[in-house]
Amino acid sequence: MLQRRHFLGAAAVTAAWSAMPFVPVWAQNAPNLGTPALPNPGFARQKVGDMEVIAVNDGVARRPLGEEFVRNAPIGEVKAMLASQNLSTDYIDIPFTPFVIVRGAERILIDTGLGEFAPPTAGKFLANLAAAGLQPGDITHVLISHYHGDHINGLRKRDGSWTFPNAKVYVPSVEHAFWMDDAKMAAAPEGLKGAFQGARRVFDGMPADKLVRFEPGSAVLPGITSIAAFGHTPGHTLFEAASAGQVFTYLADLTNVPVLFARNPDWAVQFDMDPEAARKVRREMLARVAANNALVGGFHFPFPAFGRKTVSGNGYAFQPVA
Repeated sequence: MLQRRHFLGAAAVTAAWSAMPFVPVWAQNAPNLGTPALPNPGFARQKVGDMEVIAVNDGVARRPLGEEFVRNAPIGEVKAMLASQNLSTDYIDIPFTPFVIVRGAERILIDTGLGEFAPPTAGKFLANLAAAGLQPGDITHVLISHYHGDHINGLRKRDGSWTFPNAKVYVPSVEHAFWMDDAKMAAAPEGLKGAFQGARRVFDGMPADKLVRFEPGSAVLPGITSIAAFGHTPGHTLFEAASAGQVFTYLADLTNVPVLFARNPDWAVQFDMDPEAARKVRREMLARVAANNALVGGFHFPFPAFGRKTVSGNGYAFQPVA
């Protein structure tokens, strides 16, 4: 069972990513940290067997680096890790990158981005999808890893209409049950209620023939298997797509900023609702994909968000594809 302290630790981020309109707590009265550079073009393609996988950037959010960001490491150590990689010690840039799998007539979107509820430097997914040659009506399936707002808000527009009108939406049963539980929402701290409300905004009224619940660990579609990776949220789920002997593994939010949390898998980002469970599954999955030299994609990885994990000290480095 998730403890109250885990709810409190996650409250700020879930409320921020789910709030309407989007006004993150950390953005209020924040110093001027400049504007993050956005990738151009905002999409990248990789061939995986007979599939094509397209990373489609939704933008980047820049937030000040505070002591709360890494919950179990001194801020000095965090800044030293950033400085060692020639990164700013004043702020953190957090990219948002959904992926589209193209195979035959299928266009399978994994997570959605922030949609119309984004800060000025995000909400770019649909424009970048169009630049990659696809339209919202082309999407046939949407796979959701978890219900934080930056992964689900793009499903539905402010007017309530569906962004991907022809797609079935596949959600982890455990995740759906948690966020749609009235008793859990009533018992949640005030700062977390916005995340519950955000999930209701997206999923309330979704037609029964559009919503498909799956058990994490099962096959979601032919050739695409879900992987239970609970901890970041109660039903956080990864996906592995295989074709012609090649595999692409979507790591969702297994790590937030990989230069911190893959390099130091035992560090806990403030966004993890159950940090102990998140650390355990993070180490297990990073070891697995590094040993297999698997092509991976991460929602918050630096663009192009594709690459491989290699052992580096006590953790793992991310090697982007060329």
